[in-house]
Formats: sequence, structure tokens, C-alpha cells
Amino acid sequence: MTKKKATKKKVTKSTAKKKKTSKKKTTRTTSTHKLKPGMVFEYDPAPESSAVVSIKKKYELFIDGAWVAPESGKYLNNENPATEESLGKFAIGNEKDIDKAVKAARKAYEGEWGKMSGKDRGKYLFRIARILQERAREFAVLETLDGGKPIKESRDVDIPLAAAHFFYNAGWADKLEYVYPGKDVKSIGVCGQIIPWNFPLLMAAWKIAPALACGNTVVLKPAEQTPLTALLLAEVCQEAGLPKGVVNIVTGEGPTGAALVDHKDVNKVAFTGSTDIGKLIAKNIGHTNKKLTLELGGKSANIIFADAAIDQAIEGIINGIYFNQGHVCCAGSRLLVEESVHDIVVKKLKKRMSSLRVGDPMDKNTDIGAINHKEQLVKIKEMVAQAKKGGADFHQADVKVPRKGYYHAPCFFDNCSTSDMIVRDEVFGPVLSIMTFRTPEEAIVKANDTQYGLAAGIWSEKGSKVHQVAGGLKAGVIWANTYNKFDPTSPFGGYKESGFGREGGRHGLLPYLEVK
Repeated sequence: MTKKKATKKKVTKSTAKKKKTSKKKTTRTTSTHKLKPGMVFEYDPAPESSAVVSIKKKYELFIDGAWVAPESGKYLNNENPATEESLGKFAIGNEKDIDKAVKAARKAYEGEWGKMSGKDRGKYLFRIARILQERAREFAVLETLDGGKPIKESRDVDIPLAAAHFFYNAGWADKLEYVYPGKDVKSIGVCGQIIPWNFPLLMAAWKIAPALACGNTVVLKPAEQTPLTALLLAEVCQEAGLPKGVVNIVTGEGPTGAALVDHKDVNKVAFTGSTDIGKLIAKNIGHTNKKLTLELGGKSANIIFADAAIDQAIEGIINGIYFNQGHVCCAGSRLLVEESVHDIVVKKLKKRMSSLRVGDPMDKNTDIGAINHKEQLVKIKEMVAQAKKGGADFHQADVKVPRKGYYHAPCFFDNCSTSDMIVRDEVFGPVLSIMTFRTPEEAIVKANDTQYGLAAGIWSEKGSKVHQVAGGLKAGVIWANTYNKFDPTSPFGGYKESGFGREGGRHGLLPYLEVK
């Protein structure tokens, strides 16, 4: 008995000692600094290195598998919108250069590429996709330097999606008979493609990948503001061993694009850009037999119902209009909020906006980068100034904006009416307009009250309500409880003045095929 008691006593002392020690450790661990209300710590700068890219002083045209000087001998300076510093010069192609590129594309189409099996074409697309993945960091840095978008968007969204589109279309190359079951399909020929400055590499992938998968050849004209990733893609085509003339890239300004559209030996035109230019292109080729797809402007509605997960919806709003500087044609630039939750949504939105970081796009902490070019920033400021004269309530986030470079703080106009300019016109910047509604029917009417019809978002916990509203919306793409989510297997495109035709998915192959 005595031995047992002694043992018990030892255990008791040991346990007490452990508890005492544990208590001291806990006291030291929980002795942390307490944040005061409203206190926010700034992140230290975390810039991505630009050493991974090598930017040339001068870029030539990529025609027939080689780099050639422009016929005009003229070059245009390229600028980093975040610093206003030069990123080198690129060639300005003219009608003669376009003619060379089209002839090279025609030769490749009627020669090696046109005779190649779908299986072999797919191998080239797979190679391009893999090289894009291998050089993803290089592409992301170049995209951000050239375009001004945050590096985390280029790195996590644009470049992976571009590679995914090549992978996806590579899989279709030897299965084209299933694109339109029961019908015979064949390639079209030479495709002229013109892309915008907001998603330079991704837009190139959206157009080039399905065209090549279907057996066509391409002449691509990138935007004059953002030519660098398209030109790097030309290097990837060389690295992948793509036959000469299959992909040609001619840089330049508006006249270069016009020469491509008007060339008589182009069989298909694909354009992504402004509605005004799209209308002009449609008019110019209306008397020809060229096929045409247009992806134009938008003034998309983000609809929030009272039964939505509000915090999740706030993030959807931020993602839909601010994270991309409003530089997305399908940006959720019109916010429709059910009247009963309007005040809480606006309150939470203001709070979330105050935490956004505007600044160096190369910094991994940056949420909102630079406006792509000076002319666009001037346009945004003019539209905001004009809208302030109306009756809507204006709010701009109190965030630091760099003095050098082209930046605009995120803002919104509340209590807008459907006739307000800021509600009807595409701003293409971090500017949101807010309206209220009481019933699903009213939300549908207000959402459709626009000349555009590109995209929309619906936020509600009730699936039946989501389907009811989606069925009434005149928009090509509708997201439910999310926004700005893209997938290469899903078609993208619009109605009304947002254009026609689809890119992505099986539907994205049809514009590049003749169906019998």
C-alpha cells in the first residue's frame, strides 16, 4: 500500500509540474498584439522579377516562319502603362506586309498543313500548349509589363487559360466529324484575326487554337498597345516546329487591321474589340462571301437577390469589375440589388473597396493595376466627370494611387436610373453603376435594358429563381453565384450589339468549318 501511495504521489507531482509548465507556455503564446478597430497593416512590397524576360529593342513581323522588316520601315514605340517607360519598338505593317502574310498562309494551307491529318495537327497544338506551360512565368511577366494588369491575374488566370485552350482544341483536331454529327465538315482556308489589348495572349489562343485544330491557317493582328505576348507566341510556334506560314503575326495600327479584313484571299474574319469597329467590319465584308464572328462590347448586369450569400456576392462584384480594372468586355459594370438588401450591400462594398491595393502590377499584393494606355484613362475620367453631373451618388475608394503611370481608383455610382449615361455606355474601367429592383421580373427588365447582351451574373440560394431569371436574360453567358469564370470547354459570345458567333467549346469550332 505504501509503495502504491508513493507512486501515486509522484504521478501527481509530475502532472502538476506539466500543467504548470503548460500554463506558462500558453501565457507566452497568447500574449499577442491586439489590433485596434480600423487598423490595417500594409504588406511589404513583393515584386515579381522582370529578369525572366528579355525584351528586344525592336520587333519585326513574323511572316512565313521568319522575322521580316516591315515594307514601310516604320516602327511604333511600346509603353509600360505602369511606369510610362518604353518597352521597345514594334513594326507597323501595311497592305504589302498583309499581302505577304496572307500569301504565306495560303501556301501553307494548300501545301503541308492542308494535307496533314488531324492527328498530326493535334500534336503541334499539344506542343504549343506544353511550351506555354513551361514558359508560363515568362509570358505572365511580359503580359503584365505590356498590359498593366496585376501579375497574379496574368499568372493565375490568363496564361493557364491560354494553354488550356490549346490543349482542349488539340483534342478536337482528329475528331472533327463529331463537331456536327451527321454532317461533313472541312476547313475554310485563311483566317484573318484581330485581337484587343485587354487579354492579349488569351484572345490569341481563343482564335488561333480552334482555327488550327480545324485545319486552317492564320494571319493575326494584335492590338498596337499590347503586341509583346503575341510576338512571343510566334517564337513558341517556331519552337514547336509548326510549319512555315501556318501562323503569321503582323503588328500595326488600325490601317493594318483594315488591310487584313479587306484582303480578297482571306476566307474568315474574327474580331474582338469595340462595337463601332465591329459594325464597320461587318459593313465592309457584307458584300463578300467571307465568314465573320464578332465579340464586341458589353454592359453586363450582376444581379443580387436578398436571399444571396451577401459576402460571397461582394467578392463576385469585386472580381467582376475591379480586379481586372474593368478591362473585361463582360465586366459586371451594372449592379442590380434587391431593394431590401441595398444598404447592407453598399456598406459591405465600400468596406471591401477600401482594402483594395492599387499600384505596381508587378507586385504580387496588387489588386488593381494600371489602365492600359493614356487615351483610355482620359476617356474613363471624362465619363466619370460627366456622370457626376447627374443625380447619382458617387463614391470612390480612399486608396493610394501611384503618381506615375496610368491609374484610376475604383469607384461606383449609386441610386442610378436606367437612362443615366454611366449605366448605358461601356466605360471599360473600374467604374460601377448601382440600381435597385423589387421583383425578379423587374430585375430581368432592367438587365435587358441595354443595347448589349454579352454576360450576366445571378446571385441567389434558390436554383429555381436562378433558372427563371436566366431564362429571361438576353445575354450570351450567365454565371450563377460566381462571376468571370472561364473554361475552354464552354462557349463564350454575345447577343445584340455584343456581337455574334461563339469562341470556346464545340461551338467555337463551328465558325472555322464549312458544313455540308
